[in-house]
Amino acid sequence: MRTIWKLLWQTAILTAIFVGCDQLTRLTGIPLPGNVLGVIVLFFLLLTGIIKESHISLAAEFLLRHLVFFFVPIAVGLMQWGSVFYDYGWVLAAAIVGSTALPLVIVGFLARALRRSADKKQAMCKEEAPCRS
Repeated sequence: MRTIWKLLWQTAILTAIFVGCDQLTRLTGIPLPGNVLGVIVLFFLLLTGIIKESHISLAAEFLLRHLVFFFVPIAVGLMQWGSVFYDYGWVLAAAIVGSTALPLVIVGFLARALRRSADKKQAMCKEEAPCRS
């Protein structure tokens, strides 16, 4: 019974952050969804220690464990777009594959370049006596 109350309390904390940020974006006209602002605010609250991870961990684990249920309405809504997927399926598939592969390739080349730069710097430091890094 105590676990249920703890779960409800933690869910209330997360809900209060979401509702507060959602109202803030509506009142101020910030061009940012309330849930995105809520995640940013929650991050800073956790970072500063105002809210500790233990204050929301049970509710967060519960919500993440059941996350798939939140996508069911989206999947049902996508069924109405069948003709779009039929007409533009290859374009959408190419966009998905490209937007997945391109960042991976860019990060790979960037990591290789940074690694080579670090290796060159380390090799130069070995040749010279005092090296500061």
